[in-house]
Amino acid sequence: MKYSFIAPRAKHFVSGEIRLSLFFFTVSIAMVVFAYLFLVIKTIDFKEQHASFSKTIKQLEASSQLLEKKIVVIESEVKMHEQIITDNTVMKESIRNLFDLVPDQITLTRAELNEKSLILYGITPNKDTYEFMLQAPLRSIFHRTFTSFYPAENGWYRFMSSNYLDDETIVEGAQ
Repeated sequence: MKYSFIAPRAKHFVSGEIRLSLFFFTVSIAMVVFAYLFLVIKTIDFKEQHASFSKTIKQLEASSQLLEKKIVVIESEVKMHEQIITDNTVMKESIRNLFDLVPDQITLTRAELNEKSLILYGITPNKDTYEFMLQAPLRSIFHRTFTSFYPAENGWYRFMSSNYLDDETIVEGAQ
């Protein structure tokens, strides 16, 4: 005897609705886990990039400081170069003025030009020629002038003239 009009169905422990719910729940958890892993990986990557950028910034700052030091050195070298050029120009003019100062009758054999002194060696026909034509202009330039004469074989005189500037003149001239 049969009491049912339909064939009996097997009953499952998990029904279709529960399987569908479990599937969506599993997919949702997997998406959250993958999103979390993605964010962790990106955070680690950003931290590495940050460390790399920090190291690069420190290197650039050190390089910048080194370049600034080099710039200071180069600027000081440029100033020194300009000072040397100025000193050379002044020295050239001083030597030109010195040779313009020496009359034709007097022959210089040696000249030593320092910052505060001028020492001349030469030959003059007589002491008066030297005193009137060379010593007078030298005395107008220098504070102290000393001259020594030595007779030469031909009747002329060899001389050594030492001319000095005092320190206060150089200081006043520089101001």
